[in-house]
Amino acid sequence: MQLLASYPYLKLYLHEGNSRAIEAQWLGFVGSTLLRQATLECVALAGEHRITGWIADDRLLGPVRPVDLAWIASEILPKLVEVGLQRFARIEALDPLNQLLIGQAQEAAEQQMPFTLQSFTDVDLARAWACE
Repeated sequence: MQLLASYPYLKLYLHEGNSRAIEAQWLGFVGSTLLRQATLECVALAGEHRITGWIADDRLLGPVRPVDLAWIASEILPKLVEVGLQRFARIEALDPLNQLLIGQAQEAAEQQMPFTLQSFTDVDLARAWACE
């Protein structure tokens, strides 16, 4: 696991196994502007490193506004398809409201995306699955 970038609210890692995966480990609440900037940076790194897996560690992520979840669905998920993403592992948020909102967004995305989305509570299992 190689650290690619570090911010007070996010760490980005590259995993190299049978395939490559980016891990976005959220460390707390982040406003819309920083959330969007960081997500775009992560997508750029995903393309640069030719990843096929994505790990969204949302355990400590603070509240995410529905407008930001809609932006991720409309702007980011199609970019992940272009990058060649095959597996998206989401480690569930500890906050019950975030679990609900992000879970609903994931269910809607699963219907539209050609890659597989799966939720986890165990970090190691999520990493292993994303790097298969």
